[in-house]
Amino acid sequence: MKDSIFHSRQGVTLLGAGDLHAASVAEALTLAPCLVAADGGADRALALGLSPEAVIGDLDSISAAAREAIGAERIWQIEEQETTDFDKCLRHIEAPFFLAVGFGGGRLDHTLAAMTVLARHPGRHLIWLGAEDVAFLAPRELVLDLAAGTRVSLFPMGQVRGHATGLRWGLDGDDFAPAGRIGTSNEALGPVRLSLDGPMLVLLPQEYLRAALAGLGVPPTVLGG
Repeated sequence: MKDSIFHSRQGVTLLGAGDLHAASVAEALTLAPCLVAADGGADRALALGLSPEAVIGDLDSISAAAREAIGAERIWQIEEQETTDFDKCLRHIEAPFFLAVGFGGGRLDHTLAAMTVLARHPGRHLIWLGAEDVAFLAPRELVLDLAAGTRVSLFPMGQVRGHATGLRWGLDGDDFAPAGRIGTSNEALGPVRLSLDGPMLVLLPQEYLRAALAGLGVPPTVLGG
């Protein structure tokens, strides 16, 4: 990755300055033990007793106290204002996978921006963690090992045609679009297989984080826990 400024052989937990729960951060770090903060996420990390290995962003939110505590050698400023700090981190970090915590809740515009970032980085093995859900961009072919009754939501980020097996309300060449048909609040009958030809977000209960990682092709050997 030619623009990378930080490399990790382990999964990276990206910490933002939005709403987060300490339990979600702790769970993410068991799987992705390398902690990187996006700008003001550095202050959130320190408040949790954590020290990020790097801070990346436009640095308009990080406090002076956090700068001093972390040290200039671990802080990278990306000055452009066209993209979010979340996006900047993904463009400049090379790692086998990413778990993003603290990039939602509170302001709806921040959550929507984070969902756009998911769609903008296909193939990055990236999962967003919220208070109750995980969300990720589905690859063209996706298999999820889910228990019957699991909530499965699909939300298109563009024009998508999809096929699926293992869902209560199946897909059979259906067309989806953000302002057209969407696929939220579906339900698994067991393992689910999706075939998609466009950008589709998948949302699952947070307890299926490991199933999501497996579905994205993240090998167990790179998981921290």
